[in-house]
Amino acid sequence: MNGAESLLASLAAGGVEVCFMNPGTTEIHLVEALDRVPGLRGVGCLFEGVASGAADGYARMTGKPACTLFHLGPGLSNALANLHNACRARVPVVNIVGDHATFHLPFDPPLASDIEGIARPFSKWLRSSGTAGAVGRDGMEALAAAQAAPGRITTLVVPSDVAWGEGAGIATPLPVPRAPLPSQSLIEEAAQLLRNGARTGIVLGSHTTQGSALTAAGRIAAVTGAKLLAPFAFARMERGACRPPVERIPYITEQALAQLAEFRQLILVGASEPVAFFGHPTKPSRLAPDGCKIFTLTAPEEDGAGALALLADALDAENTNPLLQRAEAVEAPRGAITLDGIAKAVASVLPEGAIVVDESITSGRGMMAATRAAPPHDYLVNTGGSIGLGTPLAIGAAIAAPDRPVLCLEGDGSFMYTLQALWTAARENLAITTIVFANRIYGILKSELAALGTNPGPRAVESLDIAPPVIDFVVLSESLGVPAIRVTTLEDFASAMRRGMESRKPNLVEVAL
Repeated sequence: MNGAESLLASLAAGGVEVCFMNPGTTEIHLVEALDRVPGLRGVGCLFEGVASGAADGYARMTGKPACTLFHLGPGLSNALANLHNACRARVPVVNIVGDHATFHLPFDPPLASDIEGIARPFSKWLRSSGTAGAVGRDGMEALAAAQAAPGRITTLVVPSDVAWGEGAGIATPLPVPRAPLPSQSLIEEAAQLLRNGARTGIVLGSHTTQGSALTAAGRIAAVTGAKLLAPFAFARMERGACRPPVERIPYITEQALAQLAEFRQLILVGASEPVAFFGHPTKPSRLAPDGCKIFTLTAPEEDGAGALALLADALDAENTNPLLQRAEAVEAPRGAITLDGIAKAVASVLPEGAIVVDESITSGRGMMAATRAAPPHDYLVNTGGSIGLGTPLAIGAAIAAPDRPVLCLEGDGSFMYTLQALWTAARENLAITTIVFANRIYGILKSELAALGTNPGPRAVESLDIAPPVIDFVVLSESLGVPAIRVTTLEDFASAMRRGMESRKPNLVEVAL
């Protein structure tokens, strides 16, 4: 067993099932070892940003880390934008990055770079493996570190002579430390705040908008009247009919200020204080109203789900029925394409159990409100603001939950960052329906430009256009192996979405705006 097989077999023994990969020569022994590690599935990606985003989506849906495989410093650099998003999602990912053979590095070959320097800002654990005999154990340490709460990015650099050298077999899995609970005094203080009659919001972060944590939060809301909120950049939310309703804090500063104006107390559970996405010369950075008490029940690295359960107990709500969203039928809209109609069309066809990946930014701004009472579904969004995450996130979600349809809502500008994900969807035959909203502009930036109030000139305005030339997303999609259709009416849009999700195959719908 060489070092490559020792590493991959060790990761598989630790529960890693998928490797999203874009390897090169220095990783070829790791690629070759995949045939001898049947428990680890290799998923090819044409761009490293697809691999890192897919690992994020997989982790959000399973709670488990995938591994990635990148080619030296340049390959890791291509992955960084979506590793930034994964860091902000607080999910576990184990990066494996190949390096030149240790004896070859002194010759300064063209692809030599400071891999550790590139990896460090995004890695909570980082190591260059020194020997083939130690690389399996190094992999287990990387895996355990990735699984520490709330979920971390780890990076293991593997020189090629470490990969081809004689390994030490399969390493023993390491224990993962339990996330700490808050003190009982903090639980009691939170309970007192919820009993004092002041208007209170509970901001749910770090893996508390799903599962038992969301149920406990719904019970707390039912007995106290507190409103459940989530940051604009949440990672995953279970929502829809018969689930506790959670309001997303808006991206637009004015809208967020208006939403939060009613609150005199905000209790943070694995979340930070709400702040604006960007600084502005005339708008505040802090979104809570002046005088609002900000109380942190748990930090992201603490057990938010356990804290909510304890808080429900302290409020005698452990047996209370949680506050739940009522089901509401949405009639499919008809006529010309409008932004309001787009959101209603999605709500009218969304099936139970769907996974919605939303990076539609401008065109999808009303999507969450319109789908609040749709059949139960999961919602994933861009957590770090680095665009180009939607289609890779959908890849990871589809591989994590192959029995569920995935609906990926994409702006045309964001789509062009990682369109290579369609190739992976076709290759793996994933049940992803991708919607591209083709308004031919960077809509969010045009809104920001208009908000300056300075009457921008034609060169500034044209710099934010995506046409000319006009991109034909149907032809582009079909060239990557994914059947596609263009729609120009709301009824055709709803019909195409329904057919796409029912097909359980990769497909794309271009919505002409």
